[in-house]
Amino acid sequence: MSILMEESMRWYGPDDSVSLQFIRQTVAKGIYTSLHQIPYGEVWPPESIRERKKLVEDAGLRWVAVESVPVHEDIKTRSGDYLRYIENYQQTLKHLGAEGVDLVIYNFMPVLDWVRTDLAYKLEDGSECLYFDPVQFAAFEIYMLRRKGAEEDYTEAQLSAAKVFFDSLSETEKKAFERSLIDVFPGCKMGLSIEDVRTMLDAYRDIDRKQLKENLRLFLNAVIPVAEAASVRMAVHPDDPPYSIMGLPRIVSCEEDVKDLLAMVDSPANGLCFCTGAYSPRVDNDLPGMIERYGHRINCAHLRSTQRNPDGSFFEAEHLGGSVDMYRVVRALLEEMHKRKAAGREDWRLPFRPDHGHTMLDDLEKPPSANPGYTAIGRLRGLAEIRGLQFGLTNSLDL
Repeated sequence: MSILMEESMRWYGPDDSVSLQFIRQTVAKGIYTSLHQIPYGEVWPPESIRERKKLVEDAGLRWVAVESVPVHEDIKTRSGDYLRYIENYQQTLKHLGAEGVDLVIYNFMPVLDWVRTDLAYKLEDGSECLYFDPVQFAAFEIYMLRRKGAEEDYTEAQLSAAKVFFDSLSETEKKAFERSLIDVFPGCKMGLSIEDVRTMLDAYRDIDRKQLKENLRLFLNAVIPVAEAASVRMAVHPDDPPYSIMGLPRIVSCEEDVKDLLAMVDSPANGLCFCTGAYSPRVDNDLPGMIERYGHRINCAHLRSTQRNPDGSFFEAEHLGGSVDMYRVVRALLEEMHKRKAAGREDWRLPFRPDHGHTMLDDLEKPPSANPGYTAIGRLRGLAEIRGLQFGLTNSLDL
């Protein structure tokens, strides 16, 4: 019998326009979801966890992974009320473990979560996708955020193009552009202002890459033993994009970062959410090689591809296209599962979900999604493509 990864989809909760019933029709059996209604840093009550789990199970699905339990900014900077927020995080892990929810995704990206400069970039076939352009981001930094020293991070050509881009926007377009960059936290609207972002940036004034890694190490030292005791595995999501933005350090962006992170606490509970789309904008990230070398610490996967461009921009490509060699990635993940099964590991089966997707077909006629990249049809296409790739690999290679 073929051994396949566990097919899953992300669900943003009861207000998601893509319902659990629709997800059930994709043939995916797993759900990645979170309690987005709970403010960052607060404890997740057991009754709220039970309620969400019941919704998922009543739909005939399984809550595979929490995506995510956010890490409060005070923890990342080790300032303010960070000790209380760490205690709250520990308590949330205990509550999740007690309810049988055993996989928690998190990230350590400072200030903003993932960043794109265009949430509806039109492709040649008429579908739309997410897009990041350093020229457009330079326009945001210099003319909206007005970050001191931002000009030093860009070339003269990029600065000139950024001025042209900014001047081309109407006042209404400028406001929409600003909101699309500072208020796209997954599953919720934080209502941040430009001044809020400036204040958050100021908290990192004395935190460089080395210090932020140390803050991550201290966080993991505090929470991984609690996760182990609760039978919960954690999985860090890489930085997206995987390089510095707004002058901030990014510390989960490349293979060196992965090696450092896994060495901070040598435990199966300290693992990876292997997001191919987040790592892929960097040409130096050898994704199949990273799976071969660190696959034993991968706790879940996000599968998508980006198309890198020579000017440093990238966009979300088709799941089997773009700059990611998805054939080699999926093959490496399947081979990792076989190694685990042969070794008798209980966690041998890896869950994955198709990450992001193009807005296409009649999804183009609907109101813009509250969760950019998470319309139904584009992700369904990605799931079907990866499912076919899995079946082809397992049969042709006898996996």
